Amino acid sequence: MKTEFIDVSDTQKNLVVEIPSTVVDAEIDKVSRDYSKAARIPGFRPGKVPAKVVKQRFRDQILHDVAHGLIPRAVDEALRERGVEPVDTPDIRDVVVEEGQPLKFTASFETVPPIEPGDYAGLTVHRKRARIGDADLDQALSQLRERSARYDPIDYRGIELGDSVLMDLVRTAEKKTEEPLIVIPGERPQAETETDKHDNVTVDIGAPANPPGFNEALLGLSANEQKTFDIHYPDDYTIAELAGTTVKYDVSIKAIRKRVVPELDDEFAKDLGEYDSLDALKVRVRADLEREAELEAEREMRSELLKQLAERVPFDVPASLLDREIDRRVEEFVRRLIEQQIDPMRTNINWEEFRERQKEAAAESVKSALVLDEVARRENISATDQELDAEITRYAERSGRTPAAVRARLEKEGGLSRLYTGLRREKAMSFLLTRVTGIEEA
Repeated sequence: MKTEFIDVSDTQKNLVVEIPSTVVDAEIDKVSRDYSKAARIPGFRPGKVPAKVVKQRFRDQILHDVAHGLIPRAVDEALRERGVEPVDTPDIRDVVVEEGQPLKFTASFETVPPIEPGDYAGLTVHRKRARIGDADLDQALSQLRERSARYDPIDYRGIELGDSVLMDLVRTAEKKTEEPLIVIPGERPQAETETDKHDNVTVDIGAPANPPGFNEALLGLSANEQKTFDIHYPDDYTIAELAGTTVKYDVSIKAIRKRVVPELDDEFAKDLGEYDSLDALKVRVRADLEREAELEAEREMRSELLKQLAERVPFDVPASLLDREIDRRVEEFVRRLIEQQIDPMRTNINWEEFRERQKEAAAESVKSALVLDEVARRENISATDQELDAEITRYAERSGRTPAAVRARLEKEGGLSRLYTGLRREKAMSFLLTRVTGIEEA
């Protein structure tokens, strides 16, 4: 077998292969015999059809089967001899197969060139020390109070700023249309309108998102009162569809509630269920803040290290690996949209532009992963079966399924190898963090 390797680029390779005609003819004879056993041709008994007739009658199918039988073996053998490992299945093209002739084809594939991680101590990361001040604690306690606020019904006064109001609302807006081509003097064109109705909506009076003048129009109204009023949106209003238009609002007040934020005292701490005093609550909140700050410092340190690892890869990453990482990022983004009950198909996202914007970050991610793989190979780092089982168990607990069900799903989708690779890279990262130069920062 003749082979020729062609370096198209650092990562793109072509393999030109020529399989001798003797091997091709032997395979044609073998496949033809298989066809002869099953062939049903008028005038011949089953299994007694001459090889020449079979080859003529089923020529295209036989040559197709011969190519599919010989090509994968030839590619495999040639790659093993060269010690080359493609990152994806080679693309086979320019296939020429005929009886009495060599089988010729070209296999195109991508590979990862040798990577030199370099001196681990040459990598420098900044370790931030978590410092939680009194202002951080006060802000966290204030957020706890805000989340614990209650709404007391009000029936002795009208609406005030800060109230939460339950209402039915009918909104009639002008449709923006082009000016008529012909205007009759003295006659005003009729503006088109559209109406939408909202029942049992809650509006916080004074909220920044409310239309200009909406809060003022409702101040003083009591429960069971109604009011109709117009709001004119300025020409420079941020929502272009409303800018320069006038909208009529018909509002029916159903209930007024006052938002009451609890006092920061021992009773507030006890109401949260776990603490017997405000001091105990403060100790827990400070500990939680410190733990969050440490986790954030860890994330920043790992991100800094991954960026430096990516810089040690001097070549452009293989396109197939880049596309795979972009696909993963798109899928993750779509999953988050669905979790927020947003239909990805009804958004105005230009998905081609979205993918294009992911390229730089995706390339950096692939490069750092390649370096971690090389570090794992050099340092004989691997994930054990026990670690794999433990990770499956943790995922099962988070998803509310059994470990057996999670494993079966991963096996069906080919996810076990990805999980193993992820664990191995995580161990390589932990290994590097013990070897790099760390600089502590406040």
